[in-house]
Amino acid sequence: MASKFSILLLIVFFQSSSWAKSASTLENFIQCVSINSELSVPVITTLFTPNNSSYSSILQSPVFSLRFLEPTVPKPDFIFTPLHDSHVQAAVICAKQFGLHLRVRSGGHDFEGLSFRSESQTPFFLIDLVNLRLINVNIKDETVWVQSGATNGEVYYKISQKSKVHAVPMGTCTSLGIGGHITGGAYGAMLRKHGLAADNAIDALIVDAEGRILDRAAMGEDLFWAIRGGGGGSFGIILWWKIKLVRVPETVTIFNVVKTLEQGGTKIFYKWQQVADNIDEDLFIRAINRVVASGTNSTDRTIMNIYNGVFLGGIDRLLKIMQASFPELNLTRKDCTEMSWIESANFIGLFPIGTPIEILLQWKSSAVPPALFKSKSDYAKTAIPEIALEGLWQLMLEEDAPTVMMIPYGGMMNRISESAIPFPHRKGIKFMILYQSNWQEGDKNATEHINWTRKVYNYLTPYVSKNPREAYVNYRDLDLGRNRNNISLREARAWGQRYFKGNFERLVSIKTKVDPTNFFRHEQSIPPLTL
Repeated sequence: MASKFSILLLIVFFQSSSWAKSASTLENFIQCVSINSELSVPVITTLFTPNNSSYSSILQSPVFSLRFLEPTVPKPDFIFTPLHDSHVQAAVICAKQFGLHLRVRSGGHDFEGLSFRSESQTPFFLIDLVNLRLINVNIKDETVWVQSGATNGEVYYKISQKSKVHAVPMGTCTSLGIGGHITGGAYGAMLRKHGLAADNAIDALIVDAEGRILDRAAMGEDLFWAIRGGGGGSFGIILWWKIKLVRVPETVTIFNVVKTLEQGGTKIFYKWQQVADNIDEDLFIRAINRVVASGTNSTDRTIMNIYNGVFLGGIDRLLKIMQASFPELNLTRKDCTEMSWIESANFIGLFPIGTPIEILLQWKSSAVPPALFKSKSDYAKTAIPEIALEGLWQLMLEEDAPTVMMIPYGGMMNRISESAIPFPHRKGIKFMILYQSNWQEGDKNATEHINWTRKVYNYLTPYVSKNPREAYVNYRDLDLGRNRNNISLREARAWGQRYFKGNFERLVSIKTKVDPTNFFRHEQSIPPLTL
């Protein structure tokens, strides 16, 4: 009786909604999912509409980019939170049967919000994988199976409870959802040693456009290639990833060194550019550049260069490497701390040293809280000249709260072919750049902050990759182009070649084969040839 009453309430809501052609649409969807699911839990308990008190919290809680929660942004007409793989399978079957458009979210970190909002396909509903977070670690086989809703932090923690010398080379942000993270490549502090998470993915379970659950053998090597770095939301819904574990030492070393312009920051940063991709591949040194106050006058500001390092080894060997390759940073023993790898995951995730590792189990826990921001990405193949860096610092001083972060490549990234998986940014890349502007709620200058990211992006044009100017698909950027209702392959190449270079054409071919009607689509999804 309660279930029928709940369905009635939902139908009453949808009678006034533009989404449903009739009051029976939602009831048909619920019944269809129930029929096609293996789990006996009533589907109604996993479905939330805007008139449900939990709708807003479910929509908002994992969202990283808060500007896509503003009232003018289209919201899903309902949210479905599956409890079982067959729920996801049934949702695809039923959405296709009734002509419903969907979006899929595993963690909510999409920089353009494409996993939970839609500009071109409205109305729509959201499949949120938050309840699908099982993690099965097999130390004997050195593998881990992970459901898409699990976070990096949860995976790191679960592995650490089974072994102190195993890990996975995934992202530095601990609250990222695994499902979407690996579909874009997934870099972390071990990319120079072990490559990307996608390079280490050896199997997966996916719901395809026909509603079938397929593993690697069933989907075939073309589709398995495409989902490892070809971006989320184009080929199906990833249910599980199987990832190869990598060996890590029992003791690693971390350090955090800060320099300002007044301390010779520009020359030190210029040297970082020259060595960060060539230094010992056990060493990862991230450079984060921010604006901070200087002196006693609150209006005086300067640039702070922060060097976060994680070394897969002890202090003694690290200091020898740094003295030989990067003495300008003047790294000393007191700057360094030895710890376990799992503790270093907290550090590189920007938690304070000493934070209990159990924080990794807090699903929404992140040292970087959700914010209003706009980001863009680049790849550099040569060092940015000192005179150009001076201009970059000046641009940063014009903005309220900017960040320009550089991620070093080299090492294993140089040895993997750019066509091994769709992620193509390999040999010859010195570092990736992330430009970001943050602002506070109520700030009336949001457009100016967004335009600042475009201004600094344009400024660095002469110093970054060309033909194409490369970009990281997990740092989605709709400035590069977007699919509209009438999808054009020519227009899609404008952004597709930046994310995937020559791999874009193969992705289009695979999309045409596995999803010719473009059921899985969004503003930057891979288009099929038939459209």
